[in-house]
Amino acid sequence: MSGPMLSSAALDPRRRRILFRAWRRGMREMDLVMGPFADMNLAEMTDAELDEFERLMDAPDPEVLSWITGGAPTPAEFDTPLFARVSQAPREMIARAKRAK
Repeated sequence: MSGPMLSSAALDPRRRRILFRAWRRGMREMDLVMGPFADMNLAEMTDAELDEFERLMDAPDPEVLSWITGGAPTPAEFDTPLFARVSQAPREMIARAKRAK
């Protein structure tokens, strides 16, 4: 997967901006974490979840990647249910791909 699967046409401007940012992180690894997560969840996220997701995307990519991979502890302000979902998303995609084979 290398680009958005979610069409931005039906999204409000804020969600469109978030979708764009999720797929253009600056680190390819983070594109492949944040982009698919946004594709799968963005349309149903609450305003509070959107706030939190934007705050997470404001954090430096190398740090976030390190939290996701377990290379560094997740700071308390980011250790939330939404971050747990973001960090679990790549594992779920891999498991789905294996089951589909």
